[in-house]
Amino acid sequence: MPKALVECIPNFSEARRTDVVDKIVASIQTVAGVQVLDKHSDLDHNRTVITMVGAPDAVEEAAFRSIKTASELINLDEHTGAHPRIGATDVVPFVPISGISMADCIVMAQRLGQRVSEQLSIPVYLYEEAASRPDRQNLEAIRKGQYEGLKADILVNPERKPDFGPSRLGTAGATVIGARAPLIAFNIYLTTNDLSIAQKIAKAMRHSSGGFHFIKAMGVMVDERAQVSMNMTNFKQTPMARVVEAVRREAERYGVGIHHSELVGLIPQDALIDAAVWYTQLDGFKPDQLLENRLYEVAQSEAVQKSRFEFLDQLASADPTPGGGSAAAYAAASGAALVAMVGKVTLGKKKYAEVEPQMKRMIEQAEKLRSQLQNAVAEDAASFDGFLQAVRLPKDTQEQMTARTAAMEAATLNAARVPFHSAQLCLEVMKLALQAAELGNLNAISDALSAGALAAGGVKSAAANVRINIHNLENPDAANELITKVLSMVDESILLEENILAQFVSRTGIG
Repeated sequence: MPKALVECIPNFSEARRTDVVDKIVASIQTVAGVQVLDKHSDLDHNRTVITMVGAPDAVEEAAFRSIKTASELINLDEHTGAHPRIGATDVVPFVPISGISMADCIVMAQRLGQRVSEQLSIPVYLYEEAASRPDRQNLEAIRKGQYEGLKADILVNPERKPDFGPSRLGTAGATVIGARAPLIAFNIYLTTNDLSIAQKIAKAMRHSSGGFHFIKAMGVMVDERAQVSMNMTNFKQTPMARVVEAVRREAERYGVGIHHSELVGLIPQDALIDAAVWYTQLDGFKPDQLLENRLYEVAQSEAVQKSRFEFLDQLASADPTPGGGSAAAYAAASGAALVAMVGKVTLGKKKYAEVEPQMKRMIEQAEKLRSQLQNAVAEDAASFDGFLQAVRLPKDTQEQMTARTAAMEAATLNAARVPFHSAQLCLEVMKLALQAAELGNLNAISDALSAGALAAGGVKSAAANVRINIHNLENPDAANELITKVLSMVDESILLEENILAQFVSRTGIG
């Protein structure tokens, strides 16, 4: 299976205050393993759309931090803009990219929604694939009346009760969270400032009023020009070129044309290729005829060879990061990969047909753990970097010294919590390794044994990092519970390793 990768495209009700937008972006960038791919701010809409991608756990955390930051900096009572909205963070969709299913994204949306409601007291509605009921699949239905209308309606109308959180709006409004397929946000500007023409064309385009399937559209004014603003929810079923030509024909009815178009956020490459093929009538075109595609394949092959041992090179360097905590997570991630391999070589074999359901679940769990542990490699290094930043804080005055000491204490505690979480993940890998040794293909039982040994080493190494970091606290007694729990995990790992070895001996007869 490919590495788990999810896209998230949160929409924020702010574009005119660049300092606020910058702080929201910065909150996302504090999470290791998340890449901000694009930021689009529209002053007329007063709306910013951010596209980020990364491992599921990291993206979910980054989404929460951005929602929290937006809730602190954006007041909907003072907000105006052309785009409909009900929240400071208006909508947060998760999109599966690779190694993750739509079902996984639905769970992410549900989990984030509950956290946002509990920790930030923001009402949350679920939409699209994550919708709790059919009438909430469509974002426009949830956003009916916008912030001002919902603020009054939510108090008296049971139908507007959120999926999570209070039935009242604060100044951060409500947030809509969901899971969906890739979407193209595409705007066409007309050669007129007559808003009614854009509205008529939008009506002809959108599916809800008799237009194309998978098209949502509205007419708005932007930069003193009429705009047909569209969301294309399935470009394979309704291609972009067809929509552009339909807008062009509709515009001609009113004696106007297309001035230009724009994308909001990112677009799948296939959508542009489809449009180019349609306009140039390259009916026999194949994607491998693209020069860039062929160059990318060559570059990827070279990059894989170069990066194969890059982590080990970093580990051997004089740089203190990555260190033992990262190595623990890396070892256990290797163990999780081996567990997945044992499951995959077991599937499809008649001899093991009765354990196939267990193997499928084991593979899914192992791949999820592998993704989490890969992210933990970076998180451990980032936690130590956070400590170094605290150490570098100024200490010229008593106030600065007090602030520096508090920051160092918080960073040290965080540097203990990160490997503690890694130890928990390592232990889960060991449990799967035991299942692989018990039920998996006998030809791969040594791989199950190796997986258990790698994860056992991860537990012990992570525990050592927890203990040393807690020892360095000014008040280590405050973290006694962490020490007790991590030592218990080490004891459990020893028993699991013994059980895995017992399965190896029992099934192979090798003493």
